Order: sequence, then structure tokens, then C-alpha cells
Amino acid sequence: MSGLPELYESAKFLAERLRQCDRKVVFAESCTGGLVSSVVTAVAGVSDVMCGSTVVYRIETKAEWLGISRDLLDDPGPVSEIVARLMAEGVLAKTPEATVAASVTGHVGPFAPEDQDGLVFIGVAGRNREPEVFEYRLERTPDDANESELHQLRIARQMTAAKLVLESVLSFVTSA
Repeated sequence: MSGLPELYESAKFLAERLRQCDRKVVFAESCTGGLVSSVVTAVAGVSDVMCGSTVVYRIETKAEWLGISRDLLDDPGPVSEIVARLMAEGVLAKTPEATVAASVTGHVGPFAPEDQDGLVFIGVAGRNREPEVFEYRLERTPDDANESELHQLRIARQMTAAKLVLESVLSFVTSA
């Protein structure tokens, strides 16, 4: 599990790289609930590279705020490659000063459908560049987990997903 100090160091490193590459980032978060933007904005002076963030946790919010088709949100569903891509593209389109956008959508559990338990998609989009989508399968929910363990697993998954978002943006920016 990634801890907050490790997550903060990743955010700090990303902020430095964004400055070096003269890039500005915006986020659209679902399953991380704002954790990515929270840790990025904990970095002093980050306002020169951090444009903003939106938490689009529910299906209706994804549709209304980012213009994602309700048909796609029904099938294949909100936890999918296409929705992750469209979330990143949508938030980038709504943030003219941003040069790169990242999104995250997934099922961090508990009580996720078995085939989507721990499934996370991260989309990264940039101006004049094809978006990239990354798929991850996080630690599965143990069958015999108690309430406390389920809570800890959810937090661990959110932290891991947030770190993966930061790493994905870093990879995208440095590969340009």
C-alpha cells in the first residue's frame, strides 16, 4: 500500500516535471474521490502547474459535467476504457489552460461486481496528442474479510490508484 508520504513525494516529483516540461494538468476523478488533486495541491507552489480537478463520482455527474454519453455509461459502463478516455478528454476540453488531463474510474470496493473488483482505468489526454488509457487490477477482496479489513482495503486501493494516476501523467508528459 502506498502511504501518504510516498504519495506526496510522487506528487512533488510530478509537479517538478510539469514545470520543467512547461505543462499544466487537470484531473477528473471518480473512485479516488479527489485524493489525487488533494495530494497534488499539498505541494507548495503547485498553482503554476495545477489547473483544477473535478470529482465525478456518480454516473449522472459524469454525463452532466463531462458530457459522457449515457448510452456508454450504461454499456460498457462507467468502469471502462472508453469512459476513462472520455473523462480525460472532457475535462481537458473544459480547461483551456491545461495541456494535459488525467482521469481515473474504477471499483475500489467493497461490494463491487466480482468481474470488476479492484478494476481501475486511468486515462491521460494532451493537446494535439492521442490519449492513452491504462488498465490495472488491484488486490482482490478476500472472501473472509471483516468490516475493518474491507475499509482498510478500500483506502489502500484508493491510495494505489492515486499513485498510478500520478505515475501515468508523469509517463505521458515525459514521453512527449
